Formats: sequence, structure tokens, C-alpha cells
Amino acid sequence: MDVFSIDHITDLDLDQTFDCGQCFRWTKMPDGSWNGAAGGRAASVRLDEGRLAISPCTESEFQTFWRGYLDLDRDYGAIRARLSEGDPVMAKAVAFGSGIRILRQDLWETIVSFIISQNNNIPRIRGCIERLCDLTGKPLDVPADWQAGALYTHGIPSAERLAEMEPRDLAPVRLGYRAKYIIGTARRVASEGLPENEEELRRLPGVGPKVADCILLFGMQQYQCFPVDVWMRRVMHDAYGFDEKDVSGMRDFARRQFGSLGGFAQQYLFYQARSRA
Repeated sequence: MDVFSIDHITDLDLDQTFDCGQCFRWTKMPDGSWNGAAGGRAASVRLDEGRLAISPCTESEFQTFWRGYLDLDRDYGAIRARLSEGDPVMAKAVAFGSGIRILRQDLWETIVSFIISQNNNIPRIRGCIERLCDLTGKPLDVPADWQAGALYTHGIPSAERLAEMEPRDLAPVRLGYRAKYIIGTARRVASEGLPENEEELRRLPGVGPKVADCILLFGMQQYQCFPVDVWMRRVMHDAYGFDEKDVSGMRDFARRQFGSLGGFAQQYLFYQARSRA
């Protein structure tokens, strides 16, 4: 099995990055590594004292996929410095989550994941996604020595595959009302293609403002987006004095205060609040 490793990786903490609410198909293993699936690949990722190791992975696969997926070429030290300047709230949040990087995720996978995420908790989101993949996704190329204990064996089903189905076909996934949104969105994407901007994204069934912001941030690299959910309403109330119902005020504040770095700010604040809770 090919293993690719690279030294001198900074500003990356796998625990923080894979467990900050931006992705749902990674699990920490007893040995400290993370097993997951992304971009139609199953992989194990480990980081020890700045040495990043990914398996199975060749140097070519690292350069063409994993380097971008982990966003390794961005200067996160500069981002943290800009966000912290003159803002003691953000200074504490970026110090707490200093190893978070925003993953560059596949757009279709992000759309499916965050439609499932609405009004849902993270353990249940993970379960729904895996049941959906096991039921309808294509098998992943899982290394032979993993197969007995592989956590992720199937990929996210394509829009074309889901477009052929009815909500009742997804009953084993236990999506509830979200099943009709997943299938409705799949049918639109299968016929019209993936959305290219926020306007097209908001036309998809089940994509409201919060889900749209998450998809724009994590799947379309629109880093100015500042998703606001229950956690963020509490954070903005406690840290900046907003009424918890004033979501538009929070978004306006984020645009003024954080500008093009709104998504990074959101991840630092979200991770700190959820971890402390």
C-alpha cells in the first residue's frame, strides 16, 4: 500500500480540522490517525510533529488532490493575525482552534451533506450520510488490509443515481422530510448541472440561507460566507451582544468586521463554542 509523507506541515491540527463541523466522513482511530473518505477516495491520515502521512496515496495523488483538499498552500498564520487584530474575542477563538484549516470539499458531496445537516445533530448527520452511501453509493477502493474494519466503504451517490429514486426508496437511511429534498435536488442537478453561484444554489430544494452559506463556504470556496446556526447565535449573543434572533444583524457585522475572512472567523468561533460546551 502506497504511503506518502511530507515534513514541515504547520498550522494544521487534524482533530480540529476534521471535528469542527465542516465535514462528516472522518473518524479518529485509537492510534491517533483519522480514517475517512473524500473525493471518491478512502484514506488514513496521520500528523506527527509536522510530518503528514496519507495512505493509500502516491506523490501524484497528494499533489493533485490531497494538497488542495487540506488547503495546505494557504497562510493560516496571516489569517489568524488579521482576524485577531483589535478583536479580543477572535484572538481567543483563533488561539483555541489554531490548527483548523477549511477543507476544499467536493461540491456535490457538500450539497448532499448539508441538506442532511439541517435541524440535525452531528452524530445523526454522520449516520444518515453513511447509510445513504451504503445504500446507493459506489464502492470505494478500500485497501485489502482495511476491509474487515473499514469505516467508509462507499462514496456519495451521484445526482444521476439519486434522481432515479423516490423518497420511499431512501426509507432505510432515515432522512425524514430531508429525503424529498435530496431527491429533488438530485433531479435538478442531474438535468441542469451543479450550481455555479448563490442564486442557482438557493433554487435547490431544501437549501435555505444557513445551508446555502455552508455549501458556499465549504464546497464553493466563498470564504466571505458566515453561516449562522443555533451555536453561532449563542456565540454572537455571548461574545458580541447580539439578540439571538438577529441573524441578519450578525451577518452584517461579520461582513464589516471580518470581510473576506468571514468563513474562517466562523469556524474558529464555532469550534471554540462547541468544544467548550
